[in-house]
Amino acid sequence: MGRLLRALLGRSNIEEIWGRIARDLDGRYEKGDFFHTDVVRARSGEWEIILDIFTRRHGKASIPYTRMRAPFLNKDQFYFEIYRKGFFSSLGKLFGMQDIEIGDTYFDEEFIIKGNDEAKLRRFLKDSTLKKLIRAQPKIKLQVKDDEGFFGATFPEGVDELYFECRTVLEDKKRLRNLFDLFTATLARLVQIDSAYEADPKVKL
Repeated sequence: MGRLLRALLGRSNIEEIWGRIARDLDGRYEKGDFFHTDVVRARSGEWEIILDIFTRRHGKASIPYTRMRAPFLNKDQFYFEIYRKGFFSSLGKLFGMQDIEIGDTYFDEEFIIKGNDEAKLRRFLKDSTLKKLIRAQPKIKLQVKDDEGFFGATFPEGVDELYFECRTVLEDKKRLRNLFDLFTATLARLVQIDSAYEADPKVKL
């Protein structure tokens, strides 16, 4: 996997930029090898936030994606999806989630917002800092999911995952730092609205 990704990316600045991000966050950069992609691991309180790259097949092509993940203890099975209109418009509805308008003109026009608890989702997105960090990502899919599917990690009971992906390899230092800040703000907000425990989920990705 690591060699395939490096071949797809060609001459990349990932090692330099991701290494700098890891240092700035007092985290750890793990250089990819034959079997593994490059990874940045950084902690925010009780949570570990993981940045890496994966490939997804589109027809005959393997397309690289950047993703960020953070397992956490979900207190009340609150799930949501937020993505810009036009990028993931064909996604199905999961966990009984419905399209929701939150009363913010910009967000309602620019984003698809889905959740399984409308009142809680509106409360979640009342945080101005959180919304600013979401707006700062030109391409975004941010969600809470229960596990990583058939080929990914299966989490213990009560553990879910905050998850971001975009169809590109992110090498913009400011955008990457904003993404880590978004995860930190999102996890803190989930605690504030009583949807997450501020505790180590004890899951290693």
